[in-house]
Amino acid sequence: MKVTKFGGSSLANAFQIQKVCDIVLSDPDRRVVVVSAPGKRTKDDTKVTDLLIDVAKARIAGGDYKKPLGIVLERFREIAEELDIVDVLPSIEEAITKVVEATITDTVLYTDSVKAMGEDSSARVVAAYLNSTGHKAVYCNPKEAGLLIEHNDAGKGVVLDESYDHLSKLVKDNETLYIFPGFYGYNKAGQIITFSRGGSDITGSILAGALCAEVYENWTDVDNVYAVNPSLVSNPFPIREITYDEMRELAYAGFTVLHEDALFPVYVRGIPVNIKNTNNPKAKGTWIVSKRTHYDSLITGIAGEKGFVTITINKYLMNQQVGFLFNVMRIFMEEGVSIEHIPSGIDTVTVIVRKKYFTPEVQEVICNRILKELGATDIKVERDLAIVMIVGEAMANSVGIMARAASALSNAGINLRIVNQGASEISMMFGVAESYCSYAVKVLYKELFRY
Repeated sequence: MKVTKFGGSSLANAFQIQKVCDIVLSDPDRRVVVVSAPGKRTKDDTKVTDLLIDVAKARIAGGDYKKPLGIVLERFREIAEELDIVDVLPSIEEAITKVVEATITDTVLYTDSVKAMGEDSSARVVAAYLNSTGHKAVYCNPKEAGLLIEHNDAGKGVVLDESYDHLSKLVKDNETLYIFPGFYGYNKAGQIITFSRGGSDITGSILAGALCAEVYENWTDVDNVYAVNPSLVSNPFPIREITYDEMRELAYAGFTVLHEDALFPVYVRGIPVNIKNTNNPKAKGTWIVSKRTHYDSLITGIAGEKGFVTITINKYLMNQQVGFLFNVMRIFMEEGVSIEHIPSGIDTVTVIVRKKYFTPEVQEVICNRILKELGATDIKVERDLAIVMIVGEAMANSVGIMARAASALSNAGINLRIVNQGASEISMMFGVAESYCSYAVKVLYKELFRY
């Protein structure tokens, strides 16, 4: 059995939905289908999820939420009419309106519930269309299926382990197609909880893991994962095969083809992931596997991500103070900030965190605590850091990659604030100013792929 997930661009309009259903029906092993909310129809269009966020904001603010709500309902009405499945519209309108007009007791939970209606409605549409073509399909409600999610300490939706047992019972026969909305589940109190944006990838991976699928297919709008962002380099090098570890590193540093949290459920079960193109289903796509069988290049990929902060802590004889680093980490933990990297020296340690969690208010509290509780001499905070990653398993058996990369960046006039090689030797990290992020990626690609 295969679990297949389709992204927003694959479900943006009726024509795309017909493509999706043709793909599903072309392989009898495709039994479970995970869908995103409709994406952009054109470059200047707005994704349904963003429209729903506007609805939630307007309702919370006490404004006119019915206008943006009308745009959402019209979007689904247009799709249903073109697919000739208008009978599904009452259930969609009822579900969306019920959630939007519910009593607001918690703005975060309320926004989660409204955002989730894009995926929910998309699943209803796809199930209805498949049934209209004479194929048995059912819409799966995540609550009834047992997909349980809770917010962690950072406010991020994470799946509960018991969900896997619940979801393993989802498929009851081989004649039915099961259409599952991505992106959201329910907590034990029966409230909707969403994953972070792009979270339908996670839903698909969870279902693939729970059902012990042969393959997890993730359908998007590109033929392959590429060695670099195609918007930065023309005709980038295509990746035919990549390991879970390599993909995780690249997703962390800004690769947007697959959500960075979507790999764990399939990784622990050894289920391969196939990234494929809805608009070109014959293309083989990119395989994400436990162990590679061949290497097309020395470097697998290069990616860059903005939005990091460095906190450099100085204290004389730091290396002789037992537990100093532990206490630094404890303070960040107690203030709810996850640490990304910790390069260190004899008397200094630099903590790298994501800017969105390290607000000016949090910065003041953490810095004051480190100065007061740990007796630090000085703390320097820089809020404009970008992380650029070079990833490739083949690097572990090669010499000179770091020297070539650092030299290329230096010759391009890019100052390196941080240089770090992962312990596994499959990645190298460079910290540069945010304004140089894209430029640094292009420089490294030119040096290492010789285009």
